[in-house]
Amino acid sequence: MAVNSKQQEAATREKVKKEKKAEHQEKQQKVRVRLVPIWLRVLIVIMLLALSIVLGAAFGYGVMGGGDPKEIFEKSTWTHIWSLVNGE
Repeated sequence: MAVNSKQQEAATREKVKKEKKAEHQEKQQKVRVRLVPIWLRVLIVIMLLALSIVLGAAFGYGVMGGGDPKEIFEKSTWTHIWSLVNGE
């Protein structure tokens, strides 16, 4: 009797292991498909960052500074700002 119960217990353990292994394989087979790929997300973040820098400079120079916002794209504006910051 003791041998028979040990065999049943071993068979039950093997069955439980097989079930867990099957569940684990099912979980691994699920693949998440992203609507927006990661590389595109990074590109969007970089573009939004650049846009916010340009808009912030235009707002700061145009509205707060009293100048024309289009002048932020000229090199002379930035050399003038650089000379003011460095005290030249």
